[in-house]
Amino acid sequence: MIEIDTEQENKAIAKEYKELLRISYQTLTEEDKKLIRKAFDVAVDAHKDQRRKSGEAYIFHPIAVAKIVASEIGLGATSIASALLHDVVEDTNITVEDIRKMFNPKVAQIVEGLTKIAQVKTDQEISMQAENFRKMLLTLNDDVRVILIKLADRLHNMQTMDSMVEDKQAKIASETLYIYAPLAHRLGLYNIKNQLEDLGLKYTEPAVYNDILGKIKETKEEQDAYIKAISDVLKASLTAEGIEYTIKGRPKSIYSIRRKILSQGVTFDEVYDKFALRIIYKSNTHDEKFLAWKIYSIVTDHYRPSPSRLRDWISSPKSTGYEALHITVMGPKGRWVEIQVRSERMDEVAEKGYAAHYKYKQGANGSEEEHGLETWLNLLKEALENTSSNAVDFVEDFKLNLYAKEIYVFTPKGQIKSLPKGATSLDFAFSVHSEVGIHTRGTRVNGKLVPLNHVLNSGDQVEVITSANQKPNSHWLDYVTTARAKNKIKNVLNENTKKIAEEGKELLTRKLRHLKITLNEAVVNELVNYFKLKTSLDLFFRIGVGTIDNQQLKDYAALKSNTFMNFFKGKIKKSPVVAPEQVQKDEISRNYDLLVFGKNEDKLDYKLASCCNPIPGDEVFGFVTINEGIKVHKKDCPNAIRLQSNYAYRIIPAKWIDSSQEEFKATLKIQGMDSLGLTNELTKVISNNMHVNIQSISLSGNAGVFNGQLTVVVQNNTILKKLIENIRKIDGIDKVTRINNN
Repeated sequence: MIEIDTEQENKAIAKEYKELLRISYQTLTEEDKKLIRKAFDVAVDAHKDQRRKSGEAYIFHPIAVAKIVASEIGLGATSIASALLHDVVEDTNITVEDIRKMFNPKVAQIVEGLTKIAQVKTDQEISMQAENFRKMLLTLNDDVRVILIKLADRLHNMQTMDSMVEDKQAKIASETLYIYAPLAHRLGLYNIKNQLEDLGLKYTEPAVYNDILGKIKETKEEQDAYIKAISDVLKASLTAEGIEYTIKGRPKSIYSIRRKILSQGVTFDEVYDKFALRIIYKSNTHDEKFLAWKIYSIVTDHYRPSPSRLRDWISSPKSTGYEALHITVMGPKGRWVEIQVRSERMDEVAEKGYAAHYKYKQGANGSEEEHGLETWLNLLKEALENTSSNAVDFVEDFKLNLYAKEIYVFTPKGQIKSLPKGATSLDFAFSVHSEVGIHTRGTRVNGKLVPLNHVLNSGDQVEVITSANQKPNSHWLDYVTTARAKNKIKNVLNENTKKIAEEGKELLTRKLRHLKITLNEAVVNELVNYFKLKTSLDLFFRIGVGTIDNQQLKDYAALKSNTFMNFFKGKIKKSPVVAPEQVQKDEISRNYDLLVFGKNEDKLDYKLASCCNPIPGDEVFGFVTINEGIKVHKKDCPNAIRLQSNYAYRIIPAKWIDSSQEEFKATLKIQGMDSLGLTNELTKVISNNMHVNIQSISLSGNAGVFNGQLTVVVQNNTILKKLIENIRKIDGIDKVTRINNN
């Protein structure tokens, strides 16, 4: 049993506490100090019987977390007190209610947020883990400080993980690299991000970590001498110009050296920017930009810059709030060196992220444009509230948005907007406003009309053309990359789906009444099973879009009155019951939208032949090509007879299972007598036909004869037939035929 010297331990605790007050980034008032002292006393008392795995008193952990919160993140007294108390509710008898009575409501709210995260179990499979990350991120809705303190907690746990068993170390480290390091990056906490990444690597790939660490130590002396040589040259010129500054050498983190070795396929020695020089200058707000470029000209007087590696984050700050000028120059011995130029304010924002920016912004005037980080937090909250995707997809999307490199594009009025690299013109529309996005009809980039999935580049000027009648379709999900746009499109599609399902339910009730059947829970269950669907929403939606027609319902009714129905009922009882409430389910099973082949109805990969553009409901066959797999043709395709007679052995039977989600092209030829208002009437009929989108239309009149060609996008044959019927009813229309178009 290890003998614990209580007196020594208490002295160490008191020393840590004094250190905590000394290093606080904020100016602490007497009131603040009282709050922190009270939180400290409560935490010491609550944790008095607890020890960490290493054997030290547990209280050292909350104090260490509070120190990170105070100095590295730069938060104030409320956060420092909350950090001291962050494990109290989870590990002791004290409740959130007790904290609310002892402290202010804000402290209680933050501690409650931290407790919610702590109660999340971390040893489950990936989908549960993703769900937990989602819950954790939802605490952003309460207070961003919850996440900031959680990052400090995670950093200290990573710093003190040596006494843990190996598999636990690897698991916690992987989780850190997966979500916590990207979060620190996005909140502008670069110092914490680097530490989390390096420690993550230390426990996930110890051999790699130690190898790089060893090499850095070996080359440290030489690097220090190299940096000193450059610093001495620059110092003389900077001092001569009367600039107040400090120069620091900044080694590249172990994790980023590793990333470079992997991504560029180079060796440790070939990573050219293993270290950087940072020039931090004193300046008032007015002269900041001027001085940065003055320093740039001094640096480039001595060393030749690489124009392609100049990064101006001062004119266009990153959305994390980061500002700096990065210059890569050719240093002595033909080696590239990165020189970062920042004012003292920019340096604080880079190190402390959110908190430093907040400190400077409080003094700024209220009309200042909303800062990127706050905009991001608002977008993030919106994404968290609106997300209907499963947790794994959500976390993946979220991570993409955390680490995304940025591009800067302009609105028609010249305002600048930041978007993730790879964003499209439709993403831009949604970034302006979700209503603009939803009604986007087209986009112009640099004055030219471009498709909605056009990938934007920095410097593009983007104009969005909207129309009140425009609404998203499922293809839009492939056109966007940002989580915000995806969520908005999904929400609109879901609303549309529910609306169609509601109409379908009413329609089904009417149709069944004609067949002397009352729609109730049992009938819904029977129909869902009969049509081999998954939910009642599937059923109502398919009735709404016309995939399930009258004949199929008549067949069901005949079967229902048949004696075989008893056998069928027995089958239904054995299969899982699908409750009608599932009409609230947010998704429609998409796996019905396909063709099956052969007697066994196999699901195989296929392409639709462009010579006849088959759509669901058409009679089709599969043709095994030599290079392009299975091509699907309509049975009345112009090429069908040739293929069937010459290559009978390559023909396979095919049929549609069902389709209501995919969209297909069909071309109609329209002939009639040219009369006033015919075109207007025609377009009215098409737009009144639900679930039909016009892709192209060409109409011409010649000596009283009207000819038109119309390409529409529909979900299946039933909808197309209904459209053809309605066009035929128009006065003056003579013929409507579907044509095979190449």
